[in-house]
Amino acid sequence: MPEAPPENVGSDGIPQPEHHLGGFAHANRRRVLSLLAGASATAALSTSGAPTAAAATPREEGRTRVVLLGTAGGPSVFDPGRAGVSTAVVHEDRVYVVDLGVGSYRRLGQAGLDPAGPGNLLANVRGIFFTHLHSDHMVDWPSLYATAAFNSIGRTQPPIRVFGPGRRSELPRVFPPGSPEPPIVNPDDPMPGISAMTSYLRQAFAADLNDRARDSATPDPSGVFEPRDIDLTGVWDVDAAGKPPRLSGPIPVWEDGEVRITATLVDHHPTAPAFAYRFDTPDGSVVVSGDTTVTPNLIDLAHGTDYLVHEVIDKRYVDRTVSQLPPEQANALREHLLASHTTIEQVGRDVAEAACARNLVLTHLVPADNEVGRWRLAQKGYSGRLIVGADLMSLAVRH
Repeated sequence: MPEAPPENVGSDGIPQPEHHLGGFAHANRRRVLSLLAGASATAALSTSGAPTAAAATPREEGRTRVVLLGTAGGPSVFDPGRAGVSTAVVHEDRVYVVDLGVGSYRRLGQAGLDPAGPGNLLANVRGIFFTHLHSDHMVDWPSLYATAAFNSIGRTQPPIRVFGPGRRSELPRVFPPGSPEPPIVNPDDPMPGISAMTSYLRQAFAADLNDRARDSATPDPSGVFEPRDIDLTGVWDVDAAGKPPRLSGPIPVWEDGEVRITATLVDHHPTAPAFAYRFDTPDGSVVVSGDTTVTPNLIDLAHGTDYLVHEVIDKRYVDRTVSQLPPEQANALREHLLASHTTIEQVGRDVAEAACARNLVLTHLVPADNEVGRWRLAQKGYSGRLIVGADLMSLAVRH
């Protein structure tokens, strides 16, 4: 079972430094319902890049660390104090980034993970791992890709490996059943994977890339990155429902020296495939859930982990939101938010406790401007240490 919370944790199981978060929790509450009227998903992203939520955030040092670059979930902008979801796992001078929500690219620099000197932001990045291809998890990927040559000037390492879902052969189902089929975007290739998407980025930025290559000998970003679709051959042929099978073990992804990365399939239906990643280092392990409802595969992958970095949604917020929408839109939104995400009541009791995770770190907060006290309710049913994530929080990984 997980260890008892350390002495510096309050009676509610929360590390004391988190109290600074309450100051901006109410900042944009009045804007929520008006912005949601046309939204298909929820929560908060930040384009400001300003580290307002992180000024008093705990920053533990250690050979292996978890660094939260962004903690807001969803494509709607509610809280300028949080960037879109992104998590870095750092071992010595190696940086591994999971997802790239809005503003997380700038957070990478603010986190101090780059060597001294301009143009070296990507110098220590070894790999980028996308959990799934929803925009709020990868919208900063085009920015990072297009400007890579100017942020990897001092880089001497091999190309950055970029892992993520491969091409999906079948479109997701339409919900509710019987609804009319919407127009298909890019019908010749409607569900590209990370490799194909990256090739489209090269086409989209062709004018910029050609101009800079001819005028100032700027390197092509294709030399900086090595995209790789995670191969699911013999594991799962993704269908329209998008509900993954139970796996007998983790999916090998990469062994980079002392760091071993594995993955599993999580349930974020109908979006599929969707992955969670585990990073095992000599100092301990970190699991990043991506977007998912309670999934046995994830519990298996996270068994005994030192840090489980997991998404969370507030059901009270969902109820309040859908009550403002017409029934046909409300039902579809409720189905997505509650059937493919993990609630406050579930995340500690049904996931972290079942996995015997020592620490549960909440991220992808929906809504991101929620009161911190609401997130602390996830402690119920969980005997480990609960941490409400904040941008630029750094947590040392130790067995």
